[in-house]
Amino acid sequence: MTGPHHGWPVERRGEPLATAKAAMILLHGRGATAHDILSLVDEIDTEGFAYLAPQAAGYTWYPYSFLAPIDQNEPGLSSALQVISDLLAEIEAAGIPAERTMILGFSQGACLTLEYTARHARRYGGIVGLTGGLIGPQSTSRDYPGLLDGTPILVASSDPDPHIPVARVKETVIVLDGMGATVEARLYPNMGHTINADEVAYVREMMANLVR
Repeated sequence: MTGPHHGWPVERRGEPLATAKAAMILLHGRGATAHDILSLVDEIDTEGFAYLAPQAAGYTWYPYSFLAPIDQNEPGLSSALQVISDLLAEIEAAGIPAERTMILGFSQGACLTLEYTARHARRYGGIVGLTGGLIGPQSTSRDYPGLLDGTPILVASSDPDPHIPVARVKETVIVLDGMGATVEARLYPNMGHTINADEVAYVREMMANLVR
């Protein structure tokens, strides 16, 4: 499958896939770069991890708000979801199963991470949605097939956030919990649109549990 994000570079850090014990896909936000989100590795780096950060075409995974009708965000949205599938396939081909692979996203990347997880339910090593929620308008059906089989998930956001309504964050938690994930929900009063030290510490704990 081709699309606007097909063929764009993937930046890498950490262990080579061939020798890594676990992997993490990191998805940047709107207007940012793969290099930007990889800077988070400086704070979360855990021995044994390979890190892969794809770059979105035009610095955005889809053009409109994540609350817009889904068709308005095509073909960017489907192409972005395919990027994740392709990277998971590459990681699995290197001998690292989904059960030892984490997906982490911030802002637009968090929305993409959480939507991918719901649409492709299975056991993952961990899912981290930092300031994001499931994609689509309020009327979107959330009857996703499959189960997440205990996948540990962190969903965290500011309360309030200028781009991500808290109601959508809470709805996302309910949906993923109903799909059998083990969800940790954290709302931070007036944090702003950023990542804080508490989130970083929790992610590090998730990573340590995966390679312990």
